[in-house]
Amino acid sequence: MNLRAAAAALALALTTLHTTPVQAADDLPERVLVGYLHASFANGSGYVKMSDVPAEWDVINLAFGEPTSVTSGDIRFERCPAAECPGLESDADFAAAIRAKQAQGKKVLISIGGQNGQVQLTTAAARDTFVESVSAIIDRYGLDGLDIDFEGHSLHLDPGDTDLDAPTTPVVVNLIAALKSLKSRYGDGFVLTMAPETFFVQLGHQFYGPGPNGAADPRSASYLPVIHAVRDDLTLLHVQHYNSGPIMGLDGQYHTMGGHDFHVAMADMVLAGFPIMGDAGNVFPPLRQDQVAIGLPASVNAGNGFTTVAEVQKAFGCLATGDGCGTYRPRGVYPGLRGLMAWSINWDRHNAYEFSRSHRAYLDGLT
Repeated sequence: MNLRAAAAALALALTTLHTTPVQAADDLPERVLVGYLHASFANGSGYVKMSDVPAEWDVINLAFGEPTSVTSGDIRFERCPAAECPGLESDADFAAAIRAKQAQGKKVLISIGGQNGQVQLTTAAARDTFVESVSAIIDRYGLDGLDIDFEGHSLHLDPGDTDLDAPTTPVVVNLIAALKSLKSRYGDGFVLTMAPETFFVQLGHQFYGPGPNGAADPRSASYLPVIHAVRDDLTLLHVQHYNSGPIMGLDGQYHTMGGHDFHVAMADMVLAGFPIMGDAGNVFPPLRQDQVAIGLPASVNAGNGFTTVAEVQKAFGCLATGDGCGTYRPRGVYPGLRGLMAWSINWDRHNAYEFSRSHRAYLDGLT
């Protein structure tokens, strides 16, 4: 049986046993909007003060903390230079605005990585430095937790590292240990989120690391063992449903970003679980519904794969209610699907707040 046939057969075998929502352990709203705030650069969208972040956003991710070198593990967060960000508030006002947002029930996190922030924890020393340096940022501003936005070459899987439950690649093992250490240090209130690209998650349906003959990209699906290892501590996974190539869904078909079917197919994979490399005996287990959000560009300027408000809400409605689905039919109905993530708050303002205002009203209207 070829890979596509095997995937289709397994899709038919998957049931809707995981469609009962589980109460979230965090104190965030039932439906959340997550937004990235360009706190260390402007990126052409204009600077937004922390105090000016609209109330629609429930989780505010400060972008980005970056390492002093790729393998140092030493993460630094430098606020945007005033020359690049006119209107930049003082550090004291920035910290005070964070406290004010938290008093309103918002969560403010430091996001590590981004497009330019390659982080490779190749050694135990780098792991420990990562924990201490991230803790220093969290403590300095009184933040609620951490977002992992590793992209590029931060993660990979070594040849022979095929056991989802027991990874052996140092950059994966050390990241898992670092995240568990941070969770232990800050306790149950620590918010942990992740924003991987589809290449690092859903691509695992076809490829996992270098593969059995070593011919595949070793970065393929390399987030999967990290997500799996910290799933009990993970608040939200919001895979980036943008800047992506076509990805095979549970129906054995390829789906292309920009329309509702892509979002339904990609979200369905982490909500229902999926076979790694098409092997029905090696499955990435489903996440809880309250742990899953959909990552999107806030405007056409923010990234490839922009999806209109109507198409996003069609996808969300299909997943959460089972109504209005297109060609792709999800394996179950997921009423506990948590919400939406956007890159970014700045680009949303640049686009007259279409994303936050439209989707906040939509999410609030769901029962």
